Amino acid sequence: MTMVLPFISLYISTFGHFSDEYIQRWAGFIFGVTFVTAFLMSPVWGRIGDKYGFKPILVMNGLGIATSIFLMGFMDHVHGLFLLRLIMGIVTGFIPTSTALISKQTSKKEVGKVLGTLQMGTVSGTLFGPVIGGLMADSFGFQYTFVITSVSIVIATIVVILGIVEKPLAPGEKKKTQPSRIDVMRMIISRRMLLSVMAIAFIIQVGLFSIQPLLALYVSELTTGSNLAFLSGLAFSATGFGNLLLTRKWGDLGDRIGHDKVLMILLVLAAILIVPQALVTALWQLVFLRFLFGMAVGGMLPCITAHIRMESPLELQGEILGYNQSFRFLGNVAGPLLGGIISAQFDISTVFYVTGSLFLFGFAMLWWSMKQKESRFKEMLDSTHSK
Repeated sequence: MTMVLPFISLYISTFGHFSDEYIQRWAGFIFGVTFVTAFLMSPVWGRIGDKYGFKPILVMNGLGIATSIFLMGFMDHVHGLFLLRLIMGIVTGFIPTSTALISKQTSKKEVGKVLGTLQMGTVSGTLFGPVIGGLMADSFGFQYTFVITSVSIVIATIVVILGIVEKPLAPGEKKKTQPSRIDVMRMIISRRMLLSVMAIAFIIQVGLFSIQPLLALYVSELTTGSNLAFLSGLAFSATGFGNLLLTRKWGDLGDRIGHDKVLMILLVLAAILIVPQALVTALWQLVFLRFLFGMAVGGMLPCITAHIRMESPLELQGEILGYNQSFRFLGNVAGPLLGGIISAQFDISTVFYVTGSLFLFGFAMLWWSMKQKESRFKEMLDSTHSK
C-alpha cells in the first residue's frame, strides 16, 4: 500500500495546471482522509471479526484495497481520487486484522515474540514500498504503478485464502452473547492499564508522525548536496532499519519479564534518543541517532498489542484491538498537525523536544497506571486475608 504514497502529489499535478498551494493542499486532504475513515472503521471490523472470524475480513479488506488502488490509476481529477482514498480507509483493516488474528491464536507465552515478527514484516513493507513504487513510477508511469500495486495486493489476498487456516471458536465461546459497543467501551475505561496503553499508542504515533513530514526540510538545513530526496530517504529509512533489527528481540523480552516493563524502558530510551536529534550539526549524526531511535520504537507497538492480548477477554480481542488501532490512526493525523504548528511557531528543532516530552509523559502515565494496579491488587489481597 505504501508503493503509491511517494508520488501522490506528482500524480495530482498531472490532472491539470494547478498552483503548488493547490496541489499541496489536496495532497494533504487525500493522504489524511484514509486515516480518518480508518479511525472510524477499525473497531467495526474488529467486532465483526470477533463474531464471524478474521479470515473473511482479511479477504474483504484485501479485495477492497486492491479495487480502490486499481481505480485510482484511472482518475483524472482530485475529487475522484479523494473519494477513492476515503473508500480505501473504510477497508484499510488488513494489517490490524492480521494483528488481531495472530494475537488471538497465539499463546500468551509467545505473543510478544510473534507480534514482533509481524511488526518486522510491516516495517519492511513501509521501508521498501515507497522505493519500489518510486522506481516503478519512473519506469512505467503512474497508471501502471497503481495497477501493479493492485495486482500485488490481490496476490496477497489469494495467499490468505489458500494459506491461512483460522482456528474455529470453541463451542462454549460461540454461544456467548457479544457485548454491546457501549459495554466494551465501559470495560476499556474501567481497566486503567488497558486505557493507558491505548493512549500511549496514540502518543507514539503522534511522536513518530510529528517529524516525518518535516524531515526533508530538516535534512536540507544539514546538507548542501544536490540529491536531497535520496538523503532524506536515507534519514527516514534509518529508523526503519533500526526497527527491524530489534523488534522481535523486544517482543521476546516482554514475554519473559513483562510487556509493560519493556514498554517503560523503550519510552525512556526513545525520549533520550530523539532529543539530541535537535542538536545535530551534520547529516551523519542525524542518520545515526535515527537508527538508534528506531531500535527503541520498534518494540513499542508489539508490546502494546501483546499487553492488550493479556488484558482483554479472548472473545473481544478483535474489537478492543480495533479501538487501539483507532487511537493509532488518530495519532497519524494529529502528529503532522502538531509538528506543522510547532515548526511554524518556533522551528523544526523544537519538534524533537516536544516529541521527547511526549514519550516521557507516556512513561509517567504507564508508571502511574502500574502503581495503581499494584495498589488495587494489594488491597484485594488484604481484604481476602481479613476475611
